[in-house]
Amino acid sequence: MLSVLLPVYNFDVRPLATQLHGQCLAAGIPFEIICIDDCSDDHWQALNRGLEALEHVAYRELEANIGRSAIRNLLAKSAVYPYLLFLDCDSGIIRTDFIRAYADQLTPDAILYGGRQYSALPPADPSMYLHWLFGVRREALPVGIRQKAPYDRFMTNNFLAPKSVMERIPFEEKLRQYGHEDTLFGFELKRASIPIRHLDNPVEHLGLEPAEVFLDKTRKSVENLAVVHRLQPELETSLLKWGKRFHLLSPPSAVSRQLLSNLRQRLISGKPRLFLLDAYKLLVFLSIPK
Repeated sequence: MLSVLLPVYNFDVRPLATQLHGQCLAAGIPFEIICIDDCSDDHWQALNRGLEALEHVAYRELEANIGRSAIRNLLAKSAVYPYLLFLDCDSGIIRTDFIRAYADQLTPDAILYGGRQYSALPPADPSMYLHWLFGVRREALPVGIRQKAPYDRFMTNNFLAPKSVMERIPFEEKLRQYGHEDTLFGFELKRASIPIRHLDNPVEHLGLEPAEVFLDKTRKSVENLAVVHRLQPELETSLLKWGKRFHLLSPPSAVSRQLLSNLRQRLISGKPRLFLLDAYKLLVFLSIPK
């Protein structure tokens, strides 16, 4: 019935896998949990190797990192059941009936997306505040808001798909860098008229990162968005729309570098503002050679 698929990279996935294992047993459904480690550091691999002691759990390590898209495709190919539940390895289960809530909604012709939440309290470490603020304001959206724009509000952190859909529309493996594989996947689903149904079944994002790391990943995601746009020129996001409006006003490279440095310093400060993050993304996009 259900294959639970966990791409693992530099994170202790044991608590997540153990909770999912218990919920699958309680639900009384045929299931498997597949964890594939995408060449994590030795420390994390040593922690996670005990997972195979759990019944119906498979754990595997790759010798080389293949990226976020390719590992999801590999997980889908490895699955034996007709429904695939993809979860990021840094997810925290909120509902005690998380698995049952998905199992009760299975449909052969639609994607189910459960959503994402962040802790209601800001992190004690101030360096994590920017990531938390972005998550709370931009990603942790209630189901009613997400359903108004089902494809635009889709993310790959917590979704269930029929295996037949994943065989028809795999993730684009040309995207090796971090970011926007979910944007392209959502676009492909929309073009194929495959509906996305949004559920109130979120997981908590546990993997908050320091502002320096978060901004580095943000830059990579913007660069990846440019790759996505070259692959699918008709795809649109708010950043792409703003980029088209301002492309003639791109500052000289020396000015751009200084502006980016100034914005970065302000975002790393104790009181970042999301409009500055938006400006940072736009400036990164405008600085990408066309």
